[in-house]
Parts: sequence; C-alpha cells; structure tokens
Amino acid sequence: MSDNLDRRGFLKKSLIVPTAGLALSFEEKALLAAGARRPVVARGDSIQGLPTGKIGNLIISRIFCGGNLISGFAHSRDLIYVSSLLRQYFTDDKVMETFEICEEVGMNTAILRLDEHCIRIINKYWNDRGGKLQWIAQVKMPSSDPLSEAKTAIDSGAVGVYVHGGVADTCVANNRVDLLAKAVEFIKQNGAVAGVGGHSVDVPIACEREKVGVDFYMKTLHSHKYWSANRQPDHDNIWSKTPEKTIEFMKTVDKPWIAYKVMAAGAIHPSDAFKYAYEGGADFICAGMFDFQVREDVLVAKDILSGTIDRQRPWRA
Repeated sequence: MSDNLDRRGFLKKSLIVPTAGLALSFEEKALLAAGARRPVVARGDSIQGLPTGKIGNLIISRIFCGGNLISGFAHSRDLIYVSSLLRQYFTDDKVMETFEICEEVGMNTAILRLDEHCIRIINKYWNDRGGKLQWIAQVKMPSSDPLSEAKTAIDSGAVGVYVHGGVADTCVANNRVDLLAKAVEFIKQNGAVAGVGGHSVDVPIACEREKVGVDFYMKTLHSHKYWSANRQPDHDNIWSKTPEKTIEFMKTVDKPWIAYKVMAAGAIHPSDAFKYAYEGGADFICAGMFDFQVREDVLVAKDILSGTIDRQRPWRA
C-alpha cells in the first residue's frame, strides 16, 4: 500500500467495489464524513504563527497538547485494550518526536500528569533534545500531604500546576473549597501559575464565590452532538454534562480558561470541537493528539482563529 493511501483513502476505494450486504458501521460513516471536511496537510509542512495568550507571566499557544495519551491513559469507553496499546506505541522516542512536532508547528506548552514517567520523559526531552516545551502539571491532593504533589511538580520543572478535575469536583461536593484555596496559594508562592480543574461547572462557581485566587481554570467543554452522549445508563459522558451552563457562567469569569475534553474522547471531529470551544469562550484548548494528528489539529485551530468567531465572552488571556 502506497504512502498516500491512508485508512480513509483505502475505505473510499474499497467502497467502489460492489459487495453483497455491505453495511457501513457508525465509525466508518463518521470517518468518511470527516474525511470530506478535513484539510489536506502535506507531509513535512510547517505551520507557524499560532496565536498565543498569557496566563500570569507565561505566553501560551491557544492550542497545546495534553498528556493522557502519552501516559497510556485514554477514555476508551468499553475498549479494554486501548491503554496497553498506547503504552506500546508511545515509546520514549515517539513521545519526544511528538513533542518536537508540537514545537515545530507553534505549540509551546504541554499538560502532563504528575508521575515518575512524565517527570522522566519531559526532563529527558529538555536535556537530550533541547526541547523548550513549558510543562503545566496536573496534580492530586493526597490526604497524607495535600501539597506534596504540587511541590514535586515545581521542583521537577513545571511552570504551572493545577488541581486535577476529579479531585476538585470532590472537594467542591464535600464543601472543602478551602483545600483548593490552600493549594492555589502554595503553588503561587512557589513561583508557578496556579489553576483548578473541573468536570462540573460547580467547581468554578464555588471558586469564584469563595474568591479562590486562581490564575486559570481548566474546565471541560464539548457539545452533546455525538451518538453516545445522552445514552443510558450514564456511563459515557463524564466530561461536560452541562456545556450550556458552563458557557453562560464562564462569561462572568475574568480568569483565563483552558478547555479540555473538547473532542469528548475522540467522538467529535476537531473542526467542530475546536470551533465550539473557542466560540463558547475558551481562551485555550488542551487537546490529546497522536504525532500524526498534530499538524492537522493546529491547522484546524489556526483556520478557526483567523476567521470570524461568534464569541460572546471576551478573550481573558
């Protein structure tokens, strides 16, 4: 099979051949529909001039890469093999190659989990490849020492730290916003920009009400225009259950907002997902990307940002 015959091309060519009883799966139909909309990106193309904003003293590209895929972690619904597949695919060399492509096309930041693997790989990238990616670390708050992970992240080179969305959801549900405030204060005192994540819109609502001094919010945002979004039992969408409420509330917030889970774990095409997030008020997008998706995703984001955006929330960064 030649290099220019990718999966979508193969699928299109295969459909030309009459096949008795051929029935397209939902995934095949989605791939064909998406393929018709996707811009063509030649191998080796470089996309420069990606717009940026600021969080604190950090200049950050308006789209940048997330780290779940690199960590071997994916919201794969009921596909039990995906995490092990990712761990096999993302070798050290492949991760660093992905980071290099990100920098080549204008992305200057990555959000990575705080674990030994991520600490090792980002430092290896800086030291062995001369990489310049800024690291914003996602941390939890262990009951034994709630601030220990934030300290480890900063000591390991993170320029920004935010409290994991699931942890923040639990803190707010348990009326312990004070714990989030202490974490934010500690992070800022130690020279990093400080944020709080959340799947639930109750997180930024509570933090604003209690005047938690965050530098930025990490808040999920995506539409429900995908087939499994509202199916019961409710095991699919834990990411952005109330997107309209999030959009309305965030209009009142003057802190920078990084939107994540914008593609609903791969269920929404980037051209639709990125447009929805930017028009919904997000200042930045954190997107999980394979190496072969980076250029295309950046091109999609640049195309949206350079056009007319129907956006009611002012840019806050």
